[in-house]
Amino acid sequence: MSERRRSAVALSSRAHAFSVEALIGSHQKRKRRHWDDSGLDLSMDGLSPGAALPGPDDPAHGLDLHADSEQSTGSDTEVLAERTSCSFDAHSDLTSSSSISQPPPTSSMEEIQVELQCADLWKRFHDIGTEMIITKAGRRMFPAMRVKITGLDPHQQYYIAMDIVPVDNKRYRYVYHSSKWMVAGNADSPVPPRVYIHPDSLASGDTWMRQVVSFDKLKLTNNELDDQGHIILHSMHKYQPRVHVIRKDFSSDLSPTKPVPTGDGVKSFNFPETVFTTVTAYQNQQITRLKIDRNPFAKGFRDSGRNRTGLEAIMETYAFWRPPVRTLTFEDFTTMQKQQGTWSTVR
Repeated sequence: MSERRRSAVALSSRAHAFSVEALIGSHQKRKRRHWDDSGLDLSMDGLSPGAALPGPDDPAHGLDLHADSEQSTGSDTEVLAERTSCSFDAHSDLTSSSSISQPPPTSSMEEIQVELQCADLWKRFHDIGTEMIITKAGRRMFPAMRVKITGLDPHQQYYIAMDIVPVDNKRYRYVYHSSKWMVAGNADSPVPPRVYIHPDSLASGDTWMRQVVSFDKLKLTNNELDDQGHIILHSMHKYQPRVHVIRKDFSSDLSPTKPVPTGDGVKSFNFPETVFTTVTAYQNQQITRLKIDRNPFAKGFRDSGRNRTGLEAIMETYAFWRPPVRTLTFEDFTTMQKQQGTWSTVR
């Protein structure tokens, strides 16, 4: 017995910390702390000879090492779960606080703004009286409608569409001696409604705001039976293009063959300088010159005299043209016979 005690004393401090005595002692301390927390009386008074021993029905009866280890494990698990929930709550609090600190994205349609691109060119045409060619097969507009949109909700989904509506219920004709458009009567019967939905739809507000929205592929036609999706218009009428911003949840009635839906989720824009008169051939020579001069696809009509109209340039090109063979007369035949006789004599 003395040898065992001597060997225990000879152990180092680190080895003693992992010895059986140390482990049993720490276990007894945990057990005593648990009893203290459970309200058991472990004082000397409670263990006095006059004190009653706990009975079989007493909660303190039957406590052993195994039960204490399970309860200890359970308490450790509860503490770990409690810490985990606290850390999760703290994370959620941080998340909620960060979401509160950041302003929520705006979804109000009132803040949306649309700016017309190439407004100076449109105004120059408008001052003269803009004309747009319409054909059976469809003709693109020049200038084309191009806009820049701001104020959209970056995370919301939108459709961008365009339609062209009559300015009034009148039909017009061009008076050449005064170079003006005059009212010629009432408008023709309404044409089937057509809406051009931008091919990039459906897209987020961030996508729309990072680009110039162009309607350069839109075509105008006077074919009321058109099945190509072109905008159907009457010739010699005045029209106004409109750009529509349509939120996704208001697009259930959006269709190329139906009027644009209305509501809080739809906002429309128009520009006075984009009003035009539809024609099958340009009436104002100034419009012809301006379109040839500014339209990059009309360079085939340009020549050295940039101020001349297309008809004048064609007439000047053929001014010195002569037929390669003129009509033969009786004198020509007589001369040819004399020449042949001369050639035969010489031979």
